[in-house]
Amino acid sequence: MEYLSQKGIPFVERNVGRDPGAREELMSLGLLSLPVLLIGDKRLTGFNPAAIDAALNAS
Repeated sequence: MEYLSQKGIPFVERNVGRDPGAREELMSLGLLSLPVLLIGDKRLTGFNPAAIDAALNAS
Protein backbone atom coordinates (compact mmCIF):
# COMPACT_ATOMS: atom_id res chain seq x y z
CA MET A 1 0.00 0.00 0.00
CA GLU A 2 1.56 3.20 -1.18
CA TYR A 3 0.36 5.31 1.78
CA LEU A 4 2.12 3.10 4.34
CA SER A 5 5.24 2.79 2.18
CA GLN A 6 5.53 6.58 1.89
CA LYS A 7 5.36 6.84 5.70
CA GLY A 8 7.97 4.10 6.14
CA ILE A 9 5.48 1.83 7.96
CA PRO A 10 6.24 -1.88 7.54
CA PHE A 11 3.28 -4.01 6.47
CA VAL A 12 2.36 -7.36 4.99
CA GLU A 13 0.17 -7.24 1.91
CA ARG A 14 -2.16 -10.19 1.36
CA ASN A 15 -3.99 -10.47 -1.92
CA VAL A 16 -7.38 -12.17 -1.56
CA GLY A 17 -7.52 -12.74 -5.31
CA ARG A 18 -4.36 -14.83 -5.31
CA ASP A 19 -4.22 -16.21 -1.76
CA PRO A 20 -7.11 -18.47 -0.69
CA GLY A 21 -5.89 -18.29 2.92
CA ALA A 22 -6.13 -14.50 2.88
CA ARG A 23 -9.66 -14.73 1.49
CA GLU A 24 -10.66 -17.16 4.24
CA GLU A 25 -9.13 -14.92 6.90
CA LEU A 26 -11.02 -11.90 5.58
CA MET A 27 -14.29 -13.82 5.62
CA SER A 28 -13.60 -15.15 9.14
CA LEU A 29 -13.31 -11.54 10.30
CA GLY A 30 -16.77 -10.91 8.88
CA LEU A 31 -15.38 -8.40 6.40
CA LEU A 32 -16.12 -8.33 2.69
CA SER A 33 -14.90 -4.90 1.56
CA LEU A 34 -11.35 -3.97 0.63
CA PRO A 35 -8.88 -2.73 1.57
CA VAL A 36 -8.71 -3.97 5.15
CA LEU A 37 -5.99 -2.81 7.51
CA LEU A 38 -5.38 -4.52 10.84
CA ILE A 39 -3.45 -2.16 13.10
CA GLY A 40 -3.14 -3.40 16.66
CA ASP A 41 -6.68 -4.24 17.71
CA LYS A 42 -8.24 -1.91 15.12
CA ARG A 43 -9.86 -3.17 11.90
CA LEU A 44 -10.09 -0.48 9.26
CA THR A 45 -11.90 -0.90 5.97
CA GLY A 46 -11.56 1.39 3.01
CA PHE A 47 -8.89 4.03 2.57
CA ASN A 48 -9.14 6.72 5.24
CA PRO A 49 -5.78 8.40 5.95
CA ALA A 50 -7.03 10.10 9.14
CA ALA A 51 -8.26 6.78 10.59
CA ILE A 52 -5.04 5.03 9.56
CA ASP A 53 -2.91 7.71 11.23
CA ALA A 54 -5.03 7.60 14.41
CA ALA A 55 -4.72 3.80 14.60
CA LEU A 56 -0.97 3.97 14.03
CA ASN A 57 -0.58 6.62 16.73
CA ALA A 58 -2.66 4.57 19.18
CA SER A 59 -0.66 1.38 18.66
